[in-house]
Amino acid sequence: MRYILYHTFVWYKILTKKNLTNTQKIILEFLIERKEKHQLPPTLADIALHFGYKNRATVQQHLHALEKKNYIKRNPKISRGIELLLEDKIFVSRPIIGEVAAGNPLTIYPSAIDSIDLPKIARLPKDSFLLRVRGNSLVDVNIINGDVVIVNPNLEPKNGNVVASVLEDAALVKRFYKTENGIELHSENKEYEPIIIDPIRTSFKIVGVVVGIYRSMIH
Repeated sequence: MRYILYHTFVWYKILTKKNLTNTQKIILEFLIERKEKHQLPPTLADIALHFGYKNRATVQQHLHALEKKNYIKRNPKISRGIELLLEDKIFVSRPIIGEVAAGNPLTIYPSAIDSIDLPKIARLPKDSFLLRVRGNSLVDVNIINGDVVIVNPNLEPKNGNVVASVLEDAALVKRFYKTENGIELHSENKEYEPIIIDPIRTSFKIVGVVVGIYRSMIH
């Protein structure tokens, strides 16, 4: 697969911006980590303790600089009144059009069942779409239950590709192999047997090649 996207990966891309000093990058990184881990921004005391500042005025100066550069917004009346202003700039909402089984087949949904915020820096292939994975048959290739796979319908599948397919009106994501006797869909989990398909007798269609995975680190 070509890429795996994580929330944290995108945040670190932001931290490479040249208009931040090294100290500002480190403090912003700390604010981001605290948001992802605890869903709450730190207090001034938290920041001072973490970086070993004896004077909170030093923390105020760095936060003022980050606010002036439009990375955060502060509410001085609240102890945890630091708001990150990054997310709206770098994420765009995209629909998840259904669920696909990494295990037993699942029913396909006719319309979007959910949406996620994907980084704008992730240039998805033309006509690509998103499916949420249910099951654990691909754990050995780091596709786990709850992941969102990015599917490119314009690629011709090659042996060994992970593909999204429709088998008798049910959706599957498996590793694809074409043999002399037909098509085989393999799992990456020893608990699952390969699915052998005779395309002449069975309703089967590949809808696209999986080219990426999106996984939120927050559960």
